[in-house]
Amino acid sequence: MNKDIEQAIAAAEAEMTAFAAEKKAVEERIRELRAREDFKNGVYFPGEIFEAQQDKLRLETEILIRQNAIKRLRLGAAS
Repeated sequence: MNKDIEQAIAAAEAEMTAFAAEKKAVEERIRELRAREDFKNGVYFPGEIFEAQQDKLRLETEILIRQNAIKRLRLGAAS
């Protein structure tokens, strides 16, 4: 593997780590919002939970994109 490919893989892995940390924070936010909901007293957060879930899905997609990029780089370097 040449240096450019190694650097690209390292950058993608670093991005994945950052996205994973952000995803964990979003998941905690979702849990927090759901725990604070009190339907009997009219306290609920459908919009905030929906937005957080969308953000979580976006982060999962970003991680998957980086994983696929790393695989492509490794396959290209191996051939």
